[in-house]
Amino acid sequence: MAGKKKSAGATGTSAPAAPVKNTLTPGTILIGQSAAGFEELVLKLANRHGLVTGATGTGKTVTLQKLAEGFSAVGVPVFTADIKGDLSGVAAPGNALPPFVKRAQEMGLEYKAEQFPATFWDLFGQQGHPIRATVAEMGPLLLARLLELNDTQEGVLNILFRYADENGLLLLDLKDLRAMLAEFGANKELQAQLQATYGNVSAASVGAIQRQLLVLENQGASNFFGEPALDIKDFMRTDAQGRGYINVLAADRLMKSPRLYATFLLWMLSELFEALPEVGDMDKPKLVFFFDEAHLLFDNAPNALLESIEQVVRLIRSKGVGVYFVTQNPVDVPDKVSAQLGNRVQHALRAFTPLEQKAVQSAASTFRPNPAFSTAEVITNLGVGEALVSVLDPKGTPTMVQRTFIAPPMAQVGPMPEMQRKALMAASAIGARYNTAVDRESAFEMLQKRAEEAAAPAEGEGGGIGGWLGGILGGGEEAPKTGGAKPKGRQPQSMTEKIVTSAARSVATSVGRQIGTAIVRGVLGSLLGGRR
Repeated sequence: MAGKKKSAGATGTSAPAAPVKNTLTPGTILIGQSAAGFEELVLKLANRHGLVTGATGTGKTVTLQKLAEGFSAVGVPVFTADIKGDLSGVAAPGNALPPFVKRAQEMGLEYKAEQFPATFWDLFGQQGHPIRATVAEMGPLLLARLLELNDTQEGVLNILFRYADENGLLLLDLKDLRAMLAEFGANKELQAQLQATYGNVSAASVGAIQRQLLVLENQGASNFFGEPALDIKDFMRTDAQGRGYINVLAADRLMKSPRLYATFLLWMLSELFEALPEVGDMDKPKLVFFFDEAHLLFDNAPNALLESIEQVVRLIRSKGVGVYFVTQNPVDVPDKVSAQLGNRVQHALRAFTPLEQKAVQSAASTFRPNPAFSTAEVITNLGVGEALVSVLDPKGTPTMVQRTFIAPPMAQVGPMPEMQRKALMAASAIGARYNTAVDRESAFEMLQKRAEEAAAPAEGEGGGIGGWLGGILGGGEEAPKTGGAKPKGRQPQSMTEKIVTSAARSVATSVGRQIGTAIVRGVLGSLLGGRR
């Protein structure tokens, strides 16, 4: 790092007895200490993204918590998934565990128990405030990924979204999507119309999507789709002291549906990308996003999705967002994405098989070598709480890799008691905004209303507003009442007739004929005005 002095004879294999440097550089957050002194992350370059890797039990979660605390302390909000339930402790004062106190003293630091502002979230609404997104916001590409659709089925889903958009049918929750699929599968006339415009929509493809949708619903995804949809800016809050909120997503249950977990986090990234303005380089990020169990994002992902991920990661830094992938093995992250991750923390890897040995060599090759030790050898010998660290210096150049002891977190390590979590959730201002679901009129209700209108008796056979309206739509004269035979069936209504008839029926029932007629005239004029 800039301003560090290299200690004589340092091998990087043990904590230095006397720190070479024990004062943080302004504009940085502390990661740990190496033989060269403190290892620090430069805030101005924290949006160049990062990677935290290591085998199970080597200390990745503690490193993640330490980084999250550091960002929060300097006013940068954080979003992170809590895979094992351990990260909720950031909202509770540190428990002064003897190893942490000793580690702080060895580094010349004062261990001071702190707690950080935190907001708890949960897609299922149990261990945190509900997070919801509409089906329309998710879009056909991510939804197809979530449903594990093939190319043909994804094409049908794209047609469905286009048709819904062009016909004003809001896709908000899964019942809207199911209603649209039912319409596509049963309406032969609509199928022919769609085939002429967009391509074939087969009943088999529709049925396959419906089956996958059922699987998704059985996994609890119906809790995620709906309103009120998440306002991404609610992840970017600071408290009265200027500290950034740490947004903790309860993911222990969510991990049982790994495709839903990965798709949700990718959706969140894309929402950040779409919602935030370009800001260029800032003194510190607007938000830092930790993507734990990152391999789930890339496993079996089609090329189109991988390209989208690579593009978002590459461009989102200009929005002031830093993305940090957390995974067991660095090879879990594709090369095109990995090449953009400038800040790296590598915990121990195991190398018992040829494949694991290859992974170690691959991980070692991503670091700028340190002549004091062999990077590949050290990776397999790191202890718990140790890591190889290389970050970008103030000029944007990767620093020489250093064997580093990770600094201890100052908040509680381990889960917060359930009663404390519930008390924080009850006191949160966010709860009033998201805890209660909203179900407004959308595609399901609109299609249901159309079906009811189509099944209703023919309008215009009697007096009243229906007969008057029928006369207008029939050419200005009411049909003569004769004793002849009635038509065998009802002629289908146009869309305009359906809308006007529905409006007339609703208004006449609620406010009476005189007021209803005046309103319907206005509606009718606006609908038909362009046809004169």
